[in-house]
Amino acid sequence: MSVDAMRLRIPHRTPAVLAILGVAAAGLTACGKDASAPPAQLDGNQVVIPIGDGTARVDTRSLGITATAEGKTYELSAPAGDTLGTAGPVQLAGSTATWTYPDRALTVSATTEDGRLRVTVHSDRDGSLRWPITGTDPAAAALQIPRGEGLSLPVRDPFWNGPDTGLIGEPLPLTSALTMPFWGYRVGDRGVGYIVPTDIGSSVTVKSQDGRLITGAAHDFADRAGTRDYTVDFALTDASPVAAAEDYRAWLIGHGEFRSLRDKIGKNPEIAKLLGAFHAYLWGDGRTPEAVERMKALGLSKMWLGYDSGDDPMSAAAITAAKNAGYLAGPYDSWANAQDPATADNPSSRWPGTVWPDGCVRKPDGTEETGFGDRGCYLSSQALKQDPKLYQDRYAAMTANGANTYFLDVDAAGEFFDDYSPAHPMSQRQDRDNRLDRMRWLSDDRKTVLGSEAAGSWAAPVLAFDHGAQNPVSDGLWKLQRDRETWGRWYPADAPKAFFKPVDLPSDLVTAMFDPAYRVPLYETVLHDSLINVDRWELSYYKLPHQETMRALTAVLNNTPLNFVMDGATLAEHGPEMARLQQFFAPLHEKAATLPMTDFRWLTDDRLVQRSVFGNSDLTVTANFGTREYNGLPGGCVDAQLKGDSSPRRLCPGR
Repeated sequence: MSVDAMRLRIPHRTPAVLAILGVAAAGLTACGKDASAPPAQLDGNQVVIPIGDGTARVDTRSLGITATAEGKTYELSAPAGDTLGTAGPVQLAGSTATWTYPDRALTVSATTEDGRLRVTVHSDRDGSLRWPITGTDPAAAALQIPRGEGLSLPVRDPFWNGPDTGLIGEPLPLTSALTMPFWGYRVGDRGVGYIVPTDIGSSVTVKSQDGRLITGAAHDFADRAGTRDYTVDFALTDASPVAAAEDYRAWLIGHGEFRSLRDKIGKNPEIAKLLGAFHAYLWGDGRTPEAVERMKALGLSKMWLGYDSGDDPMSAAAITAAKNAGYLAGPYDSWANAQDPATADNPSSRWPGTVWPDGCVRKPDGTEETGFGDRGCYLSSQALKQDPKLYQDRYAAMTANGANTYFLDVDAAGEFFDDYSPAHPMSQRQDRDNRLDRMRWLSDDRKTVLGSEAAGSWAAPVLAFDHGAQNPVSDGLWKLQRDRETWGRWYPADAPKAFFKPVDLPSDLVTAMFDPAYRVPLYETVLHDSLINVDRWELSYYKLPHQETMRALTAVLNNTPLNFVMDGATLAEHGPEMARLQQFFAPLHEKAATLPMTDFRWLTDDRLVQRSVFGNSDLTVTANFGTREYNGLPGGCVDAQLKGDSSPRRLCPGR
């Protein structure tokens, strides 16, 4: 590899190097423009910006962008999808170029930062812009996109260009549809990464064009929302299937937006109880002290135990039994729904006084924003911010039984609201800030082992774990869950079939969500050593029997826990197997949970044999998702080798 190539790859390798050397990422200062970068230049209608030891060219007529490195040229973006009008004169100042599109009231600046091209578009009026348009380079081979844990999709794959993916054609808000605001492509023997720091108001849409996957980003400029600025960072990476994620991790660290799990444990040692633990939601007789003691006797050495916000929580005696076992146990709660207290269907939706309906999020016409599942309304985080005692009293009541962990549903999922209520007006940006503030109060002030739903990277600094970011959920799952005959209903109360009834997924959902040939650990590459990532509570291990082996192998490969639902009958039927899986997982997770995932690769052309590495080869895992043996590793088995072990530990969960 040439020196130039090595320099261009620095952003791609930086996170692993920083982590291995023990850099305290949580306190890094924000980075800035490259002080030593050569100046920007104007070549006809093109602004030429140095990036690393290559150059990027931005066409001022169209916002089309190319980059040249090692004698090869790559298209970073096709022209914008909207008419821009005639560009004004270009102003050069050091490594920054600035120009305008007067017809659109847009001002554009392009500069270099940490080896990346940074383009910021400011609008003086409300409107939208469709740009960048990516994946249009003829050499583009695969799309990397952080849907849940992450996907790497061959751009010509027939399934992903078809109608059954739940991905194609619909705008994906960067705050909620993706877990992190970036995507990337493998282009020839290199890669291209895109990061959008201004994620609120921004989206991407994956389209099939001429049988190939292209991705178009868009941004809404709105003064009330504070989204008049739109920034995209472009990076040349390498051909790794997780290259875009490694670049985003480096971006987070460089901008001081990464907080390590070690730092969190240092401030709250209780979080260390998550290391090696499986997660389970308890129902009925699974919530008793006797059931907890049975878990421990079976050999489940570490567990996180949760329960829903119904009228039958774990008793103080059961919580005490969990603590005595070394477990974490606490409630699943939500501060995002309000219903009429007289008819509310769960305690979490009952609030004192006139919170309902006065605290509801209001649309521009003054009507309430209907809550999830057409239940009540979405409760404004601004309304709760005005009277924080409401949620502080709720937390005190929910943990009066001694609970030592808390799961706050929705808050980290990234669905934010504009609230037009005159009593508590709020933008989406304020909504996110409010949620961060109250999660930070729980984790830092209350020293709670805090989790939330499908945590976006913006929420990672305030959480110890999440439930839901592990799986690239397809929209077809929600349709299936509404089919109560197939999925199961919310009864009986002590073991709802929605959680306990096994389901055979249709083939399109299996491919979209569980095919290991497409899944890649983008989330773990970025955040493995920041928080613990677990699957959704309604997708428990035994809910999907045909995916059990794949999910067990993935748990070891990604060093992420399994999630269960459990009552007395489940414990009797599956307890010994759960203990066997947890005992295999625990020493691996105890060693590597606080270490970064430093490498991931496919070992076979069909992408069914995969390898992950954590830290400085502190843990190396090889998983064979196929049916053929690979170098002595049978299909359906995984080898995990800790540094210092003479041979790997093997798990064949289906045997």
